[in-house]
This record gives sequence, structure tokens and C-alpha cells, in this order.
Amino acid sequence: MITRRLILAGAAALALTTSASAEDWKAKYPELTFAVIPAENASGVTERWAPFMSYLSRELGVKVTLRIANDYAAVIEGQRAGNIHIASYGSASFARARLTGVKTDAFANDINSDGSTGYYSVFFVKASSPYKSIDQLKGKNLGLVDPNSTSGNNVPRFELDKMGIADADTYFSKVVFTGSHENAILALAQGTVDVAANQWTSDDDSTLAQMLTKGMLKNADGSAMKKDDFRIIHKSAPIINGPYAYNSDLPEEAKAAIAKAFFDAPAKDKAAFDRLQDGQKKGFHPATSKDWDGTIELIKFVDALRKKKAS
Repeated sequence: MITRRLILAGAAALALTTSASAEDWKAKYPELTFAVIPAENASGVTERWAPFMSYLSRELGVKVTLRIANDYAAVIEGQRAGNIHIASYGSASFARARLTGVKTDAFANDINSDGSTGYYSVFFVKASSPYKSIDQLKGKNLGLVDPNSTSGNNVPRFELDKMGIADADTYFSKVVFTGSHENAILALAQGTVDVAANQWTSDDDSTLAQMLTKGMLKNADGSAMKKDDFRIIHKSAPIINGPYAYNSDLPEEAKAAIAKAFFDAPAKDKAAFDRLQDGQKKGFHPATSKDWDGTIELIKFVDALRKKKAS
């Protein structure tokens, strides 16, 4: 006969088993490494992410250490080797990781202040320049971000191809990979390049907006540059915001705890969340790896362009 005592005993045993399972993954992973792709200078990355790492450490009950990758490829290879447990990816770098067999699963991406979950790749020029369209920039210098950047390389090349420019390296006098979104904007502001590809969600949500807020962009006379000092001459179709992804091989209990910590962050540690997002985002949206299947097709297209150029 099933008695209340047996039911209670069974429930207690289940609770103990669940608790033990949770502790098991923490014993196996006493420290988790969280890697971020380069979008700004290292000190800026640390200032933004450090409070969130502290929050994750408290919520998960294990130390979460921030790793600032040198480039997008370093994040991909770090997850491939199992040295990086959680990563903040761009759409193209995540697609590249999946395309090359990295065991990584997306679980969330950012929600913009207007509730959307996408952004754009744009071409910026200085407003003082005469350029109003890409066809006026033949023979000029183009600033890109990184070979694995979505808005800073892959989508720009796709957009150029749609304009009939199959080979950016011959159309422009020089094509420069600057290494980060900030560096691309700096190169444009300083005149190193005439046009720069970058990410843009709105006038108040972009790398340019962040840099202007921080006072990072100066005119030749030392005065602060303004939004009106830059002009967008081309904007792509919407791109899905890049994902946060964990190693596929992590225990399910660990994955669930990581995802929950993210989704709870705006309410549980608003200060850390606001510092991370610079007030430009309002939360995390649940996601799956399949959400980036379309980006994989974009990567294949860009790869085909490279092969065609090399042949």
C-alpha cells in the first residue's frame, strides 16, 4: 500500500538526488570560463563585463572567469578545445563555429530596447566627406572589422556583391581589417579609411553611439565629435542578434542553471545588467542554435566568394 509516508520519503529522495546532481556538475566544473568577442578595447570590455561575471558566479555557485579573446577565431577554437565554457558570439562567428564542428549550443540573445532581437550592418562615412553612396568610393579605403565579424565583414561583402562589387579588394584601393568595431570607427574618424563597416541597431544603440557617449571620438582640434559628424550611406537587411552559447558537453543541470541566471539577470542584478548593456538592451531572449541556420548560408556564400577570388 502506498502511504503518505512513502510518498514523502520518495519526494525527499528525489530532492536529495536532484541536489546531488547539481553539486556533481559543480565539483566537475569548479570554474567556468566565459569568453567575449572583441568589440571594443580590453579595458572597456572588462569594465562592462566584470559585474556580470560576479553576478553569474553568485548565481551558479562556481567561479566564472572572463576571457577577452584576441579575435573571433580565438573564441571558436577555445570552445572547440573545451577551454571556453560559455561565449558571447556574433552571428557569423557562431555560424562559423557550428559549420566547422564546434560543439556549442545557443541559449539566448539580446533583446533591444524596442523589443526586437536584430540589428544591421551599415557603411559609415564622415558627414564632411562628399560620399553619399558606395559607387562614389571606388579606389578609396574601406575599413572592416574581422574576417569572422557579421556586420564588419560577412554581411558587408554580401551587400557589396548585391551592388555588383564581387571583389572588394580590387574595387577599393585598400581593405583594412581593424580588429574591432571600435577600431573601425576610429580609423574612419582619424581618416585612415574613407568608409567603415559596423553594427547599428538605432541612433542610440550602436558602437558609434557608445563611443560618442564615452567621448572617445575627437576632431583634429580636440573637440568632441557628434552623431551628426557621421553618415550612414548603406544599411543591410536585419541580422539576428548574436547568441550566448555554452559547450554542448556541459551537464544539463549546468546548462539550465546558466540559462536561468541570464534570464533572471535584469531583475536579480539590475546594476550588473545595465552596466553590461550600457542601457541599450532590456533583457535576454531564449534562443536555439537553429535560429542561426540562415547565417550559416551567409557564411557559405562568403566562403564561395573567397574561393572564386582565389581561383
